[in-house]
Amino acid sequence: MEEVCLNTESVGNDDADECEIEGDCAMTEYVSETGVIENPLPPSVGMEFESYEDVYYFYNCYAKQQGFGIRVSNTWYRKSKERYRGKLSCSSAGFKKKSEANRPRPETRTGCPAMVKFRLMENKRWKIIEVELEHNHLITPGSGKFYKSHKIIGAGTKRTLQLDGPEEVQKIKLFRTVIVDAEGNGGVDTDGGQFGNDVLLPSQLKFKEGDAQAVQNFFFRLQLMDPNFFYVVELNEKGYMRNLFWTDARSRVAYGYFCDVIAIDTMCLAYKFEVPLVTFIGVNHHGQPILLGCGMLADETTESYIWLLRAWLTCMLGRPPQAIITDHHKNLQTAVADVFPRASHCFYLSRIIQRIPETLGELFDLEAIKVSLSKVVYYFLRPEEFEAAWDEMTQNHGIRDHKWIQTLYEDRKRWVPAYLKETFLAGMVPLQQNETTASFFEGYLDRHTSLKEFMDNYDQALQANHQLESLADMDSRNSSCMLKSRCYFELQLSKLYTNEIARRFEREVEGMYSCFCTRQAYVDGQVMTYLVKEQVEVEGSKPETRDFEVMYNASEMDVLCVCGLFNFCGYLCRHALSVLNQHGLEEIPPQYILGRWRKDTRRSYVLDHGCRGIDTNNPIHRYDHLYKCIVRVVEEGRKSQDCSKATQQALADILNKLHLVEDWPCNM
Repeated sequence: MEEVCLNTESVGNDDADECEIEGDCAMTEYVSETGVIENPLPPSVGMEFESYEDVYYFYNCYAKQQGFGIRVSNTWYRKSKERYRGKLSCSSAGFKKKSEANRPRPETRTGCPAMVKFRLMENKRWKIIEVELEHNHLITPGSGKFYKSHKIIGAGTKRTLQLDGPEEVQKIKLFRTVIVDAEGNGGVDTDGGQFGNDVLLPSQLKFKEGDAQAVQNFFFRLQLMDPNFFYVVELNEKGYMRNLFWTDARSRVAYGYFCDVIAIDTMCLAYKFEVPLVTFIGVNHHGQPILLGCGMLADETTESYIWLLRAWLTCMLGRPPQAIITDHHKNLQTAVADVFPRASHCFYLSRIIQRIPETLGELFDLEAIKVSLSKVVYYFLRPEEFEAAWDEMTQNHGIRDHKWIQTLYEDRKRWVPAYLKETFLAGMVPLQQNETTASFFEGYLDRHTSLKEFMDNYDQALQANHQLESLADMDSRNSSCMLKSRCYFELQLSKLYTNEIARRFEREVEGMYSCFCTRQAYVDGQVMTYLVKEQVEVEGSKPETRDFEVMYNASEMDVLCVCGLFNFCGYLCRHALSVLNQHGLEEIPPQYILGRWRKDTRRSYVLDHGCRGIDTNNPIHRYDHLYKCIVRVVEEGRKSQDCSKATQQALADILNKLHLVEDWPCNM
């Protein structure tokens, strides 16, 4: 199979680094005996191909899947008649020349802008340099509509999958992967050379003996269990593994449900763990963390982070999240801005507070500084209040000129709650001083855990996480959260939301009774502003009364509190509920009912690619398609004991029809 690379944008030499994409979702994913790339990714800037024809073939397969045709718009030649640049466009690009015929054909083109531009690089590979994916006309993916360009995608016309034995016939998702050198250092024999005795390069993963083989076995094992497993390997100039990324089908589907906010956890890099792990974390409908991908990086350079983020985004079909939470790290901040320019980027607040001892350790009265800084950050709700308190705090403790403190203040809009109230964070940013952010693999990975040990424990960690979600699903499906009040708001959400989220909201309903003296302060058009007083507990001090400003638009039923809890956690705060209650509303307005928390939404963690491109005469196609179908059945059947029994009976009936029932375990 010919190689297709996805490189980051050039930082130095174009051909300095290589990476391979492996797995079902990559450009080198399964190419069948009919020559069709199944489920190709959208083209993106940086993709590289072996030849001009490969670019055309790849874009044509993508076009067929999406439901449009393509044509060559332009090809540039050198004087030597060598092609060095090309442009492929949607078949609806441009307009036809006006015809003087008596009965001219109707215009079928729309001036569609969709296209890709690519050029020949110094390394003799063709690189996509510009992409436009949007069309100005209707396209229907999987419609089966046939275009002229699709004629070249036929049986046996391009790239056949070489099968060497029965193992490959039974599992057709294994591709050429990293070849481990004899020393076990993760080298790749790209040209027949041996790199086992080379000096360890700064830009390669610091593997111990046998680690590279363990990585290869790890990827093979996951790929055998999951035909939609996806992984990417970036190699340095010597052919050694520099960076890795991987994810599975469940993570890719879960991101489709919960793509609003993600966290990128680089704690293992910051604290020099033996396993240089980076995890992509989301939050599910129970408020539980879910794994959306993993990576290992040789270093913390901007280039490595950009490569990793692009690999993850490519795997997720180019759909960026609305908000991203990371550690406070300059290179990572630059990479996020480069790959996700439209996403809101926030920092882990709790980890910034945790870093105070190690960063300001040389200063006296460290505990007093931590208490003062925490109070300033968590207590003040408005930017101007925070800035005044910060200035006073840094002056009193003599830390105003400290470089780290200055950097924190410059980046305050990315981590101080007073500035984050317009960013939806789904409860992923703790709002209490004593709350911390745990690692997804906590209990399975620490600073001294070896790579082999981590990979051995990887499945166990994921199964534990999946089991917690399944138990929470069962709990929410079979019962509702016990009501602690007769409040209509609580009753409403207990019927709609999962039990865990309903319990969290319950605390706000209870908090309504600590609010008093809800009075209207002023009116501006249709917007009324209320002051809600609440008796709050302040750590280290006596309870005090605080005013919370709540704006309410009766005509739109919009309510906005200065505390910003709705965007922080995904449900209305006690202050907003007090105002709604005062106006006689018995139900929460629909715009504040979020689908991501609902328990009546059916979520199936199986990639559904449909049956496009299935050749029923091809046994490999039949196997692949049936495998995907049966995985969906298993996912549904595991949800309860009754479903499991029904699934086994249905499968027994199917096997009976296929005259294979004698080997079915139900009869044993």
